[in-house]
Order: sequence, then C-alpha cells, then structure tokens
Amino acid sequence: MHQTVLLKEAVEALAVKPCGIYVDGTFGRGGHSRAILERLSDGGRLLAFDRDPQAVAAAEAIQDARLTVRHCNFGDLSEALRDAGIAAVDGVLLDVGVSSPQIDDGSRGFSFRFDAPLDMRMDTTQGETAAAFLASADIREITEVIRNYGEERFAFQIAKKIVAARREQPLATTGQLAALVRAAVRTREPGQDPATRTFQALRIHVNRELDQLALVLPQAVNALRHGGRLVVISFHSLEDRIVKRFMREQSSADRLPKHLPLRAVELPKPCLRLVGKPVRAGAAEVAANPRARSAVMRVAERLGDLTIAEAA
Repeated sequence: MHQTVLLKEAVEALAVKPCGIYVDGTFGRGGHSRAILERLSDGGRLLAFDRDPQAVAAAEAIQDARLTVRHCNFGDLSEALRDAGIAAVDGVLLDVGVSSPQIDDGSRGFSFRFDAPLDMRMDTTQGETAAAFLASADIREITEVIRNYGEERFAFQIAKKIVAARREQPLATTGQLAALVRAAVRTREPGQDPATRTFQALRIHVNRELDQLALVLPQAVNALRHGGRLVVISFHSLEDRIVKRFMREQSSADRLPKHLPLRAVELPKPCLRLVGKPVRAGAAEVAANPRARSAVMRVAERLGDLTIAEAA
C-alpha cells in the first residue's frame, strides 16, 4: 500500500479555497489529490500531472468532473496549464522523487531488492533506460553521475567495474549492477546497502529529476495568483537544496549590489513570502512509514502579480 507522506500537513499548507484551482504535480497514487478534492466545492478544480503511465491510469479511474489528468512531466507546467485553458492557479503541490509503487514493483528496475531489467524510467513510454546509459557512457560520465547525484565517494571505482564488466556481457539487470557495486564499495554506513547511492544516482540521471525540479519552480510561481501557495516535499539533500535556494532567492527583495543610489520603492520586488519553517514527518508517521524519515516540506506564498522576470 502506498502511504502518502505529510498528507495532512501538505494539504493544510495549500490553504485550499473551495472554489480554487490547484495543481498536484506528482499524482502518484492520489493521496494528496483526493485530500484536495475533499476540500473543493463543485466550483473548484484540480489539475493532476504524472509522468508514470501507471499513475495516470490510477488518476483516470477517479470519476470526478473537477479533476483533470495530464500525462506529462511537471517541468511542462506552463504548457499543460495553457492546454487546459487555465491562466492562474491558487496552489501548486510537488511531492518530488520516486513513489513507493515504483520502488516496490520489481519490474520497474528501481530497486536492488529485486533482480529485474535495469530500466528506472518513471515514464516507460520514452527515454533512455539505465541499462542503455551504462552500456554507452564512458568512465568519466558514469563517475560524474554517481558522484554528483549519489554523493558516492567510490564513484570512480564503481564506474571502472561497470565498464570492465560490460566488455564481458551486457549489464542488463538490477542484480548484476548491485553485485558490481557491492564489490567496488569497501565500506558503507551501518544499515545501508552499498548499492543505495548508485541506484539513486542513476534514477535521478535517467529521469532528469533535478533538471525538472529546477524547471518547474519558476513556472509554478508565475502561475500562482496573489496569495497562492507553493508547497514542495523533497526527499534528499540535492532536491531540498534546489528548493531552499529558489524560495530564499525569490523571497528576498534586495538582490542588487549594496550602496546603489536607489530608494526602497525602486528595489526589485520579491515574488514569494516564506511560510513557516521546514516541516518534517513526525515520529508516528516515520514509524508507520520509514520512507517518510527523509521528507522535508517547504512552503511559500505568492506576492504581487509580476512574473519572476519582471520582478528582477
């Protein structure tokens, strides 16, 4: 069973208006979307995205005229809103990263707990698989991906083993990759499988997760009405760093060199106001769903009607 992380906290942070228009950028299995729909009146509207065809199928099974479903990356937010005839929204929710059904379905290739085809694509209808990347990339490329996205200190040793192994036979399954990584990683933190960081890195690379996150944040702000909320839940430091930096920059009015001869009213206007402190899952939620332990939720509210480019 998929357990939605920070369900109550995220929906409350959106401050849902009964007749408002909202975006759930990562439908997953619909926990957040269903909770938003419960708070909407007949005049409200929810646009749900997901790049995973299985998640889209789950969303389309919901019979609710207020819900519109799109099979796309959340990085295509602006285009999807235009296609849906929506000029502005009252809130955007992004639950970033891989979902439990993707991890727990061994055939998807996300987890080293199963021996399965080395796929890792969230959208199985397009793009390069992890196996295809590892079959063609050189040692430098593989090292950079594993080091940058997995923060793995043995990235070079792992890349060397991968390139050497593929000369003998194609690297096609999660079991093959996990065995190679375990042979290359000499030490690891207690309780963590040596393959964890490498699998995370390849998943992020194959799905361009950080690129998509960096793309969607300014689009979300520009789509929000005055007072609309942006709520982002991230699950590791690379994601949270992008969100934290973006929200901090867009909530700061003075991004110009000091001592310029400008009056306060002439300074660039901030687009966002930070709402509260970062929120983490409580002990009870982590006990019930260990995957919630790394979740961090950040919230910001839209100020004014200028776009980010105009405000700068």
